[in-house]
Amino acid sequence: QLQLVESGGGLVQPGDSLRLSCAPSGFTLDYYSIGWFRQAPGKEREGVSCIASSDGRTNYAASVKGRFTISTDNAKNTVYLQMNNLKPEDTAVYYCAATYYCRDVVSMLSYVADYGSWGQGTQVTVSS
Repeated sequence: QLQLVESGGGLVQPGDSLRLSCAPSGFTLDYYSIGWFRQAPGKEREGVSCIASSDGRTNYAASVKGRFTISTDNAKNTVYLQMNNLKPEDTAVYYCAATYYCRDVVSMLSYVADYGSWGQGTQVTVSS
């Protein structure tokens, strides 16, 4: 069981910022890498960003590079996704999950440690 709770989503205008939080339960961040995913209406779930537990290496999807930043607070056992300069195409439900690796974000769904433990996610809506 790899339980995680996402929070921080909301309704914002283009150009605004949001900070998403991911709180794992039942495990600590030194055992698994963490990935952020999103799923827009009518589209497949896609990888957004990840951070490696081993060395802190990060990766980003091309669509969010330069705007999003993933980070960890080990004392709080929490992973964050800072989203700046949000665009309407960022509208989606955002999920976090434990992963075995932090490699190519495009194939990150293949590295999810517990594929049956997706949470409810947090809704991000960017509308003008």
